[in-house]
Amino acid sequence: MQGMVDIMNQHELAFGAPNATFLGFDFGEKNTGVAVGQRITGTATALETIRFTSKGAFWSSISRLVKTWEPTAFVVGMPYHPNPEEGEENHIVELIHEFRNELGVRFSRPVFLMDETLSTKESQSIFYSQRSKKSVQFIDIKDELAATLILQTWLKQTSPTELVND
Repeated sequence: MQGMVDIMNQHELAFGAPNATFLGFDFGEKNTGVAVGQRITGTATALETIRFTSKGAFWSSISRLVKTWEPTAFVVGMPYHPNPEEGEENHIVELIHEFRNELGVRFSRPVFLMDETLSTKESQSIFYSQRSKKSVQFIDIKDELAATLILQTWLKQTSPTELVND
């Protein structure tokens, strides 16, 4: 029973606390983009792309980010097929569920899923329209930009004013 109360308190914090901080992930088999966002500002910022070299190194990088940012919760992008009747589920969905579960267990925080179907395409559009450094290639930062969009969208859709107005 105590565990259920703790989870409910964490969900309350994630949705209601104005000073809550979140880490957002665009999970991939080779690269995982990470962003940080705050409820008080309703904004997200790209942090880094974790390149998968080994499971230990991958989780060590995430542990470092959790220690640095002390997030209240996590948001993980999930690719939903735009029309489920017309196609199969993306093969990475099972891996994302495994990542989400392990993330929640390792760090004892709630993990929310956010539709990421168009995040890479949208991040590419933003990158080329706001490009300031010509030496930076889209391929180098696309995952962290996608994580930023995923988290930014989640923050907007779950803001206390949005929830009250629905």
